[in-house]
Amino acid sequence: MGTRHWRAKQKLTPKGRATRERILQAAAKLVYEQGAYLTNNETVRAEAGVSGSQLARHFPTKESLIRETIAWRADRVVETHRQLGAFDSIPALRRWAESYADRDDMVCGGCTFGALAAEVLKVYPEVRDGVAAGFARWEDIFRTGLQAMNDQGELDSTAAPAQFAHLLLAAFQGGMLLDQAAGDTQALRSGLNGVISYIETHTT
Repeated sequence: MGTRHWRAKQKLTPKGRATRERILQAAAKLVYEQGAYLTNNETVRAEAGVSGSQLARHFPTKESLIRETIAWRADRVVETHRQLGAFDSIPALRRWAESYADRDDMVCGGCTFGALAAEVLKVYPEVRDGVAAGFARWEDIFRTGLQAMNDQGELDSTAAPAQFAHLLLAAFQGGMLLDQAAGDTQALRSGLNGVISYIETHTT
């Protein structure tokens, strides 16, 4: 039984849901800050303030914990982007880009989902499908907005919404990494503005 199906069959009380959320938040924080290799049941228990039986009840295996941590972090990213509104115009894309390029804290830890994914894949390559699914959900937000532009005739016949969405996410991830190395947000700003300007050349 897949982790998602197993989780869906759990009947959690409000207290149980709160405990589960606390465990996932702790696991995501630890993997992000110290890496997947150093993150284990003991460190997660200490960070979340739960017992071993509570951890085992919600996540019977290490893989189930890692998979759900990835999905939890992806949920946070998707929700954050949905709160920004539809990505169905060039101004909307530029507002999104600026909201990250103007944040100096981005040069410290990098992308919360991208950094988590990179750490996890080093130690648990078997959860690659979960990482890919998380990125696909994120990319789909851009693709949906760009497809809406295309359907409304705001993009020309050569436009490729799916490819544009892929470029936006790639520029974001690459830009974040280069920002960390340089200690400023110039790479992210340049990368995102470059891709958005390229998309703009396809507007009618």
